[in-house]
Amino acid sequence: MTTVYKAFCQTADKFPDNAFLCAPAYAKRSYHPDGIEFTYAEAATEIERIKAIYEASGFGHGHRIGFLLENRPEYFFHMLAANALGVSVVPINPDYLHDEMLYQMDHSEADLVVTIRERAGDMKAVAAECQKPLPVRIYEEFGDRLPDPGPAPMPGAPDLMSEVSLLYTSGTTGRPKACILTNDYYLTAGQAYIDYGGALAIHEGRDRLYNPLPLFHMNAATVSFICMMLSGGCQIIPDRFPPTTWWQEVVETHATIIHYLGVVPPMLLNQPKNEFEKAHSVRFGLGAGVEPELHGVFEERYGFPLVEVWGMSETGRLICNNFEPRQIHTRAFGRPASDLEVRVVDEQDRDVPANAEGEMLIRCIGDDPRRGFFAGYFKNEAATAEAWKGGWFHTGDTVRQDESGMLYFVDRKKNIIRRSGENIAAAEVEAVLQAHDDVAKIAVIAVPDELREEEVMACIVLMDGAAASKATAEKLFAHAQERLAYFKTPGWIIFLDDLPTTGTQKIQKTRIFGADVDPREQPGAHDFRSLKKKSK
Repeated sequence: MTTVYKAFCQTADKFPDNAFLCAPAYAKRSYHPDGIEFTYAEAATEIERIKAIYEASGFGHGHRIGFLLENRPEYFFHMLAANALGVSVVPINPDYLHDEMLYQMDHSEADLVVTIRERAGDMKAVAAECQKPLPVRIYEEFGDRLPDPGPAPMPGAPDLMSEVSLLYTSGTTGRPKACILTNDYYLTAGQAYIDYGGALAIHEGRDRLYNPLPLFHMNAATVSFICMMLSGGCQIIPDRFPPTTWWQEVVETHATIIHYLGVVPPMLLNQPKNEFEKAHSVRFGLGAGVEPELHGVFEERYGFPLVEVWGMSETGRLICNNFEPRQIHTRAFGRPASDLEVRVVDEQDRDVPANAEGEMLIRCIGDDPRRGFFAGYFKNEAATAEAWKGGWFHTGDTVRQDESGMLYFVDRKKNIIRRSGENIAAAEVEAVLQAHDDVAKIAVIAVPDELREEEVMACIVLMDGAAASKATAEKLFAHAQERLAYFKTPGWIIFLDDLPTTGTQKIQKTRIFGADVDPREQPGAHDFRSLKKKSK
């Protein structure tokens, strides 16, 4: 198989009557409020119709189209139709504001945007400021002819290394980087999921995967989608995470697999027991970020394993904790698959001893260390070269690896707080405080300190009913003090109404306070530095 489209056609020939895509019923949604399901045969017919329109309008190999289609199942019809012609898609985060969309469209050099009616005004305002002409076509008024893309397509048919999409990473600092994702990347990621085995066994032609993540995220648009497409399964696509009706949707859509983010398990566990939570057919969940304190509690209550994984937009493939013993009381995320190898290194890229913390480097085993990875950062050769320094992809994640090869997540490298020569992982502090009953959300950041270089600040959203008082702050500090080395405890605690997040619910720490704001001087910032002392 050389393209995603050809792989789809192969599966559609084998399983024409199998369900391919499903949207659960949701009365408040503007599209398919009663729910909908498409078979592979139905999808194939629609894909060919859309493909003919793109082709007749002059679109072909090397063109790019921006898609602002939210989580509509039809996103995949357009993606596959485009892929058949060698057209790359640029998924647009619906939470983006004007300047963010303008940057993405200018940077990607998109030849067209297909948007939903509700966002047409926003996209036309963006198009008016783009450096090159950017036609906007409303999805609900797609028609039989599209604006001419201008430049002729590249010669030759799309192949394994042709671009499928430009996926913009949701970094917390600076402008997002655009990952070039090829047919090889997509197909490798999906086939790897099928091959993982263990707790992640895929049943050909029978699985239905419920994925609440947005379609501009590689998890939903690549990993789970291609896995289901290659195996003749069905991807279930809600347009939001509904904690109160989650189990009802899972049961009614006959899901056998679920994907999750770290915020999902605690929100489900906080729901009262209901008739649906034990009536499901789910065999496993796949995700990242479940707190170790909740992992076993969740599995005991709901009756299936949560398989923690590690992955990045740049890598496609995952590292999975899918074989027993999974060590669910820790932040273990597994061992690399047979075609991948990992190193854990210090700041000079020197290997560290077993169980020591360091940055994780990863590559493919064999002649081509980049096989199946992203093809580079678009228009940023320097960043690509830096990421692949020494022939290994530098993840920016701090991990440790034990003597058995098991990997444990520590933190994002950039979320390391350096205090008096000690490196403190923000995630470790967050995990401790998140376990307190008064804490709804938390982000731990570094703030300047005149004596110790940096200090730990905990930015906390409290649960309903908890008072944003000095007494509550003292209680939370004592909680941390009991569970962490003195230097890791928060020197500052501040209570906030909410924390800024991306569309995938990743907290954007750089947006909590303005660039010129000193968090320590904000009203309600409680200073605990004097209490951070070594035990005698």
